[in-house]
Amino acid sequence: MSDIIRITGLRLVSRIGVPEEERALPQSLSANVAISLAHRVEKAGDTLEATVDYYQVATKLREVAVAGERLLIETLAEDLASAVLDFQGVTEVTVEVEKFILPDCDSVSIEITRGVTG
Repeated sequence: MSDIIRITGLRLVSRIGVPEEERALPQSLSANVAISLAHRVEKAGDTLEATVDYYQVATKLREVAVAGERLLIETLAEDLASAVLDFQGVTEVTVEVEKFILPDCDSVSIEITRGVTG
């Protein structure tokens, strides 16, 4: 059992979509991220260096989302998960990406869970 940091409703901007015309302009998306920590928070004391800096994670996720174009939200979710796993102290991450594209629908989403290998 691990402790988890959650980032909920992180607004992202990305050029994404199957039709080329959909990728012509950046779209707003939302991400929910659950980061499993390698150590219990009680071991971090009250120091940022001993835990995962969620501000830096959010900044990195925004950078990843805005970089390049993608056809699928599935691909974006994989890219985001990979970026989170690069942070020291992360053992597993669950990423949900929401896209607001279909009429009469709040959102379409993909949720993936990835862990550190090795």
